[in-house]
Amino acid sequence: MDRKTHMDAFGAGSLIAFALLLAFNQVVVKVANAGLQPAFFAGLRSVGAVVCVGLWLWWRGIPLHFPKGALAAGIIAGVCFAAEFLFLFIALDLTTVARSGIMFYSMPLWMAVIAHFVLPDDRVTPTKALGLLLALAGVAVALLGRGAGSEGSLWGDLAGIGGAIGWAVTALMAKASPLRLARPEVQLWIQVLVSGPILILAAPLFGPLIRDLEPIHLWALAFQIVVVVSAGFIFWLWLLSIYPASGVASFSFLSPVFSVLLGWLVLGEEIRPVIVVALVLVAAGILLINRPPKRA
Repeated sequence: MDRKTHMDAFGAGSLIAFALLLAFNQVVVKVANAGLQPAFFAGLRSVGAVVCVGLWLWWRGIPLHFPKGALAAGIIAGVCFAAEFLFLFIALDLTTVARSGIMFYSMPLWMAVIAHFVLPDDRVTPTKALGLLLALAGVAVALLGRGAGSEGSLWGDLAGIGGAIGWAVTALMAKASPLRLARPEVQLWIQVLVSGPILILAAPLFGPLIRDLEPIHLWALAFQIVVVVSAGFIFWLWLLSIYPASGVASFSFLSPVFSVLLGWLVLGEEIRPVIVVALVLVAAGILLINRPPKRA
């Protein structure tokens, strides 16, 4: 497919579906954590993705080529990738899908702040600044407005923020380091290759590796490996190569919305008023942060 200059119906529908997949992914992780310890689960997922993405590269005839400096950057990105999903899976073990979704999908907030200092051509504009304030206010509302009957733990909420920051650093490595010179599929492969052993080696620090394991947890692991990490991420990278980056990023506000709704629909989580306020603020902030600047 030729590169598009604007978002069309196929692209919009695909990005809505991908946002829904990411939200459903959090429900799957929440369920699977009952059978597999979170860090061990994340490590197994990365190891399985190494095989799946490797098979994709072989089938498509894509060489594992790393331009100068890209391999070292890929290793660093893999470490950040491991931290991102260690925090996310722990967050989903300690707090609700709704709260984790708001915290984790605040990633554009942290990415915009870091990019302002490390990317000369990505400064915070007045519109972005307003978006940052709204998103930060949403995170603060979610953290401070817990109340006596709030579900989940504060540590789970903070782990969700840690995952968001790890995601932001990983994305910036792909954008601003020599890793950007490698093909997207190769970038993904090196990240899962590095993160898998790190997560599995760290897993014993977080308790027994196996909990109350049942077949549904193994199906959840397979879904994570094949559908989310391999097919889902590669499809998203393909969309990013076809459509403008600002248009693709603008749909990211849907993921926390879907996370809250699926947490309520599938897991029966209570949607408290403070969650709705935090969700609206974060979603509005993400929209403003990703809004493309006006052309002169």
